[in-house]
Amino acid sequence: MINPASIMKVMEAKNKFTAAHPKFAAFLQMAFSREITEGTVIEITLTRPGEEPVTTNMKVQQSDLELMKELKDIAR
Repeated sequence: MINPASIMKVMEAKNKFTAAHPKFAAFLQMAFSREITEGTVIEITLTRPGEEPVTTNMKVQQSDLELMKELKDIAR
């Protein structure tokens, strides 16, 4: 059983994150508003101050979709 206080703490952190990063939160909402399907490419770039950007990507496989489903089921 999930502790209600833990849920409240996570929700508060989510609200702070959304307030601090509204464009990123909107991007995530749009990206996950539709099902992610096998073959979808997810790319991310990390740019630290004074350093060159580092970019990587992944092509979603069936095993990734199964992991996401398991994580969703746990979160319920």
